[in-house]
Amino acid sequence: MSLPPTPAQPQDYERMMAMVTGFWVTQTVRAAALYRLADHLAQGTDTPGAIAEAEGIDLDAARRLMRTCASLGLMTSEDGGAHYSGTSLLSTLRKEDPNSLRGFAISQAAPGHWLPWGRFAEAIRTGDHQATAAHGDTTIFDYFARHLEEAALFTESMGNLSRAAAQDIAAVVDTSEVGLALDLGGANGEVVRAMMKANPGLRGGVFDLPHIVPDATAAAQADGLSERFTAVGGDFFEEVPPADLYVLKYILHDWDDEDCVRILKNCRTALRDGGRIVVVDYLIPEVGTPGIAPLMDLNMLAMTGGRERETAEFDALFAAAGLRRTAITPAGGFAVIEATPA
Repeated sequence: MSLPPTPAQPQDYERMMAMVTGFWVTQTVRAAALYRLADHLAQGTDTPGAIAEAEGIDLDAARRLMRTCASLGLMTSEDGGAHYSGTSLLSTLRKEDPNSLRGFAISQAAPGHWLPWGRFAEAIRTGDHQATAAHGDTTIFDYFARHLEEAALFTESMGNLSRAAAQDIAAVVDTSEVGLALDLGGANGEVVRAMMKANPGLRGGVFDLPHIVPDATAAAQADGLSERFTAVGGDFFEEVPPADLYVLKYILHDWDDEDCVRILKNCRTALRDGGRIVVVDYLIPEVGTPGIAPLMDLNMLAMTGGRERETAEFDALFAAAGLRRTAITPAGGFAVIEATPA
């Protein structure tokens, strides 16, 4: 028997209003990131006029943007808006912060993601992702291949997000007996580079789309890892190079079950004797548990046709690919799931 609806309270209307207008905040934060407000304020450029001149934007619009950012807790002003100071929240958008969310703030509200999300109701109606309808591309990754500047921001954002968890992931994955670890679809290789730093004897690399390879090579060089690092362009739906350890971070959630099994089978085929596969993704928790995983699941629905999964769903993928789960460990907000040939 269903319960009668709970009457809305005054605070519920306020909360719902904030939810409905959430996209206003998203685009405000994108503008703050795009026009480097965090960096300008950190360097002492603290007036709307100076920032407008530095960024080549309209002065009145800059004033209004900064005033709104102050209302959101991103900055403060003690003289009515003549000068501003950035808060610790704004500092998350500083480009030089190793865990910066700047690239994520810009790329998530850019056309690549924004337009498919504008068709979200259609995704719910049909169960299909909306990248094709929004952009005319088969996948969002095809779109990025045509829009390299936006792709670079997305790669930057994935690197920043991975960096925040990479050390945690490296700490729970034993690489002491691993010769070569490959980060499949690993962008700039943040996770495998963390593993290489933790294990000076480990050789590592990235296997990703060809336009990603230069970013991975540059990142490894910057870390002084070039002698032990390789970056190869290719398609993991076709085949993957042989390795002792494959890392699939933020990869399987992009694809439906059939495609995931195809990727895992290719890994199973190329895996060297005694090797294993490490999947790093969110786990869907018990219904009603707060967290990002259910929202990320809807993002996958809108953007890629993929999904976030429960433990049993991962087990089913492994079984279909001739693998079995051997361990599951939390790290950096993710689940680190290890599998070996069955």
